[in-house]
Amino acid sequence: MRDDLRPYWVKKTYLAFRRWYTDYFLRPECVHMGPYETVMKPWYVSISGPNIRIGRSFTAIGEPMHRVEVGVWGREAGAGRIEIGDCVLMSPGTRISASDEIVIGDGVMMANGTYVTDSDWHTIYDRTQRDQEAYPVRIGDNVWLGDNCTVLKGVSIGENSVVAARAVVTKDVPANVVVAGNPASVVKELDPERGFITRMDYYADPAGLEVFFDAVDRDVLAGNTTWRWLWSLVYPRSRAAGSQ
Repeated sequence: MRDDLRPYWVKKTYLAFRRWYTDYFLRPECVHMGPYETVMKPWYVSISGPNIRIGRSFTAIGEPMHRVEVGVWGREAGAGRIEIGDCVLMSPGTRISASDEIVIGDGVMMANGTYVTDSDWHTIYDRTQRDQEAYPVRIGDNVWLGDNCTVLKGVSIGENSVVAARAVVTKDVPANVVVAGNPASVVKELDPERGFITRMDYYADPAGLEVFFDAVDRDVLAGNTTWRWLWSLVYPRSRAAGSQ
């Protein structure tokens, strides 16, 4: 991992710009977006369509080749909705596409390439028309969706459950289990009596967490100078020389 050679003031300026971008371009696309969001590289995050609500302490990580996309394309103007709970994580490449209704609980974690949809978007034989029935998707609190998994229409996933990497979920998943495969099936049961430490616990005091990370940045970046940082941009090999 490369050293962060930015002076403290440069990082603070970058974080302020990132928050401004989120507030100016992404927040207005939502009916509601809660406070304390962390949207990394928000220019690679897309939110579109009506009736999108996002809770507090939302985290999304955009990347150039792996955008995060949250969108409602309803059957008619103003129709369809997505509701995302508190403390939800969307990793690079996550896509949430709603025709009618997708509800995601608190503390849900979505790994790289997760895809959640409530529609096939056209019928098998008439590929110009949508299925007339609605198939809402509901994902319970503290669910973990693994790399490149797919959650299809009409599915409900119970709280605390884990969907393994590349699994395709075609039917309901009970609470407190691990599912894997295509189609996904239960491969392990979890013991809720052991208790879970969740993202809701981690973000219990979001204001205090921001203060903590600001103090960490002040300490870690304290010795960085503007000249050293600029030189590392012009001459990247100097990073390696400086870390030896």
